[in-house]
Amino acid sequence: MNQITRHLRGSRNAFKAGKFNNPLLTAKGEERAEVRLESLDTLWINTGTLCNITCKNCYIDSSPKNNDLVYFPLAELVKLLDEIAIMKTGTREIGFTGGEPFMNPQMPKMMRLALERGFEVLVLTNAMQPMQRKKTRAELIALKDEFGDRLTLRISLDHYTRQLHERERGAGSWDITVEGIDWLAGNGFSIAIAGRTCWGEDELSERVGYEKLMQEKHWPIDCSNPAQLSLFPEMDLQVEVPEITTACWEILGKHPSDVMCATSRMVVLRKGRERPAILPCTLIAYDEKFEMGDCLADAMKKDGGNFSRGAVKLNHPHCSKFCVLGGGSCSV
Repeated sequence: MNQITRHLRGSRNAFKAGKFNNPLLTAKGEERAEVRLESLDTLWINTGTLCNITCKNCYIDSSPKNNDLVYFPLAELVKLLDEIAIMKTGTREIGFTGGEPFMNPQMPKMMRLALERGFEVLVLTNAMQPMQRKKTRAELIALKDEFGDRLTLRISLDHYTRQLHERERGAGSWDITVEGIDWLAGNGFSIAIAGRTCWGEDELSERVGYEKLMQEKHWPIDCSNPAQLSLFPEMDLQVEVPEITTACWEILGKHPSDVMCATSRMVVLRKGRERPAILPCTLIAYDEKFEMGDCLADAMKKDGGNFSRGAVKLNHPHCSKFCVLGGGSCSV
């Protein structure tokens, strides 16, 4: 059984009672909410699902053995950036996520390509051994010296205490991550932190806890700023979540433009595939019914199924739990 099959089987509770099956209607027969692409502000590249560690609850099931999303190649990134230029999409940012992006041997070259093309670059990393290799550090220093704050690294630090961070990421993970953040901060990189909200704390208390850590470590992060400290809701497909209807926007006081898929898309390369697949966002990596084509032009005009001329039907538990109810967004 591959990782995709395991991931989808694990969603039995979230999809039970007929939920998230019909792209147009909820299980109660109400009109399902949708989000239209307003602008392609951020293009995410999944660099591959291989990671140096196995977390307790990784939404994408990354591990040292999972390569169901293979290393993304530089040549495919060239095609995508060319397409952005031809289509004049106005894209501001290229985001790299994984897995652990620095496991991909072409990662520094992909970062350089995006920066040389004039984009801001955001890399989501655990700042552990793959990033701390001597060669990688030297390449990062060169990029920072040349492109400055247009390069940002956001480090996963699941809690401001060693105990809870290591509950998620394993014994010994705290010290290695802290070492990586120390190195980045000490060398003047633009950095941010990503934490979790699954610990039973209110958001203010959690931000205060992180702020004390930042002051102790002299890390240049304003924990009151969500762009510098992102606190993400937990995504667990074993937990049943409500479906989002068109009426929910007014009830919740939100707008479709608040949701990540209004301004971003993600690209993955599945094992055994020759061409990449465009997906609505970083969260829905395995469900093939959310594929929007193999190029940006196709993705922006996709019609039918979960999509209607670029609009994404919120037909997945993560749309509800993370984006609409949780207010999460993977972009800075």
